[in-house]
Amino acid sequence: MLRAKLATTLSVEPSQVALTRSTTDGCNIVLAGLALGPEDEIVTSDVEHFGLIGPLHASGARVVTAPEDRILDAVSDRTKLIAISHVSWVSGNSLEPERVKAETGLPILVDGAQAAGAVPVQAGAFDFYAISCQKWLCGPDVTGALVVAEPDELPVALPSYFAQTEHRPDGSYEVREGAVRFDSGWVGMPALAGLSAALDAPPEWRFERVAEISAACRSALAERFDVVTKPDQAGLVSFHPESDPVETVERLREQDVIVRELPGRNLIRVSCGYWTSEGDLARLLSGLA
Repeated sequence: MLRAKLATTLSVEPSQVALTRSTTDGCNIVLAGLALGPEDEIVTSDVEHFGLIGPLHASGARVVTAPEDRILDAVSDRTKLIAISHVSWVSGNSLEPERVKAETGLPILVDGAQAAGAVPVQAGAFDFYAISCQKWLCGPDVTGALVVAEPDELPVALPSYFAQTEHRPDGSYEVREGAVRFDSGWVGMPALAGLSAALDAPPEWRFERVAEISAACRSALAERFDVVTKPDQAGLVSFHPESDPVETVERLREQDVIVRELPGRNLIRVSCGYWTSEGDLARLLSGLA
């Protein structure tokens, strides 16, 4: 039932969904299965989370990093995989993975942590799509999912107990059908029950509301600050503050306004969900005054 709910959320078939514990889990499962080496090349962006770039650098492949709007320019004859976010955790901008996939035809691994639950997701358009369910889907910690478009084509390199239907004393085994073979291990029943309940909670209008309230936030901040998030993106809005970002975030926290400073980038990030009200925006703007 939970796998089916995630499949509906991500617009794929339940047989394409593996249950993981995080986006990082999903990325590691994919990269281990691909078994890339030094002669292989992965193209990624300079606005990725360590949950993606950590596994990329551990893969053994050559990693080529490009600005978020220059991904296609970085692709070469050696490129075996493109690995980018759907929505950057830094800029809040979409890296347009649909366009990247369509124009290159190359295998693509998408970090959907900042997209799933905030914008409509058609994960079946990609080879691999990894998410963390505790973010915009509001599930418990240590819950995630990985969509594998063609489960039979990715070897199981990190087998958990769920990879097999039966095994032999020498360790060989019969692999399960579908993406369940990639389930990353035991996740407690309370967490799974909590995620199931969370997936039932969002209203039908959530995506429209995220777009509306994040646009209002961006517009209001742009009157005073340099906003790096483009119009009509997802739920994140990032801007350069006028004073020290760490001090600004702490001052806002004391006023019960929770935003995030992005280390080393002189950026503050605001998260706007369907639950964010106009009053919340007013408190943010008042705290920045």
